Amino acid sequence: MGYASLANAAPYTKNWHSEVRMQHKVLIIEDETDINRLLSEILKADGYLPVQAYSGTEGLLLAERESPDLILLDLMLPGLSGEALLGKLRTEKHCTAPVLVLSAKGSLQDKVGLLRMGADDYITKPFEPEEVSARVVAALRRGGSVPEQGKVWSYKNLRLCQESRKVTVNGAELSLTAHEYELLLLFLQAPEKVYSRENLYELVWRSGYYGENNTVNVHVSNLRKKIKEADPKNEYIRTVYGIGFQLK
Repeated sequence: MGYASLANAAPYTKNWHSEVRMQHKVLIIEDETDINRLLSEILKADGYLPVQAYSGTEGLLLAERESPDLILLDLMLPGLSGEALLGKLRTEKHCTAPVLVLSAKGSLQDKVGLLRMGADDYITKPFEPEEVSARVVAALRRGGSVPEQGKVWSYKNLRLCQESRKVTVNGAELSLTAHEYELLLLFLQAPEKVYSRENLYELVWRSGYYGENNTVNVHVSNLRKKIKEADPKNEYIRTVYGIGFQLK
């Protein structure tokens, strides 16, 4: 099927916690077991709580019962098609959660039609895990779920308060640029996740990534330097060579 399995991935053992962390619930409506399982593993690795449905009828029931923060919706479903389910969610159930459609149909006409029906984004199969991760974060951010105001995130000797946008290390406040702050917040929200440079550019700068762009490297380097000056004994951001960055 062309999808990498995450079943044998080593468990994460990060020294991390959030004092007031909300775990976003994501409903997966996908009848192919392997793809459903892969999506669930991607979401778990990113710190979300996946809820799995394998038919349109089950998806409609769980959407109403679980009140998910986001829905990943396949189109070719038994019982109730994805298109019909999307229509019911928007017109009958008045569901406002972002819906990301998953489909092998990739024509512009198909995408435009689904967006007009109420879909928020469209992911063409086969997909890469990094694309799913980036689109989920972007959809939650657009919907106002990320970031969540009032949260305080802690990691080693660092604390970030979203309400005040204040960042301290060992009690000393850091002076961060807007982009440095957004980068740090992303790392704290999903400490297990390795963000590619493309992910970070799209999520922080909210623009397309066009290859050899040094912007992300420079900002991550500056962020590292500021944290290091406040806490010389600890490392906070790790470079995963050939992939990107994550908390260390």
